[in-house]
Amino acid sequence: MSKRAILSTSVILLSLSGLLQAEPGELHGLVDLVYQSKYIWRGFDVFDGKSAIQPAVDVDLFETGFGISAMGHRANTSGFENEERWDYTGYYYNRVFENRPYETTFRVSYVYYNFPQLTRKLRDLQEMNGIFSWPKLFPVKDLVPTYVLARMWPSSKDAVISHERDLTTGRRSSGSPSGWFHIFMLDYAFPIKGLVPEIPEHIIDLHAELVYNDGVGPAGQNVDQDWSNAVFGISTDIDLGQNFSLTPALYYQMTMEDTVNTDDGETWVSLSLKYKF
Repeated sequence: MSKRAILSTSVILLSLSGLLQAEPGELHGLVDLVYQSKYIWRGFDVFDGKSAIQPAVDVDLFETGFGISAMGHRANTSGFENEERWDYTGYYYNRVFENRPYETTFRVSYVYYNFPQLTRKLRDLQEMNGIFSWPKLFPVKDLVPTYVLARMWPSSKDAVISHERDLTTGRRSSGSPSGWFHIFMLDYAFPIKGLVPEIPEHIIDLHAELVYNDGVGPAGQNVDQDWSNAVFGISTDIDLGQNFSLTPALYYQMTMEDTVNTDDGETWVSLSLKYKF
């Protein structure tokens, strides 16, 4: 691990140790450790089908609506060290039009995508995004539509853009890490009674999303502007007590754009261990 990565990890761990000692009512948040059998991000198979580990910490700043988070993405196989990434986020969330059918919850974020193993910042990216949900829009309880609008661009004006060779024509084409993502989501949470004798009611979460890529290749890939992929998932939270929870999940991706992912279908599982404070 590079000195930059060691320093970043040390800062996060030291900050986390201080946060966990905060008095009740001062700071709230969660620590998360996720195992992914594949790391699929907005349609892209980042680690070429290899599993990944994703540590994260998210802190709500004094219940003001502002928060900060950091999340890592590291392959469990050697050979992907230069693809290791940390996402640093600052965000604001709130709710408007309360108690109306069009009540809206929103979160606006700035994200810095850092590749700590690389000595220069030519691969680093930035993003502004907005996440908008309408929990009361449909008459069906707990059926929630969400729209995500994201704008990504390089952090350096000298960012490296890959030049891929078309195997048919032999010509090289340039990709760009700049552009827009439009993501449409639908979530439904429904209870199942008697699944576990000790728990009278258990919640199952269903998730679906559809992604439109404006031609953004985060690593400089040559990506066509199109509907890129759809994802379907099922998950559930298991309360372990003492503010710990375990979330197993199963996902399937249907790929519609070969320049984003050459596999027509991707299936993976994830297991998340969370601690809330």
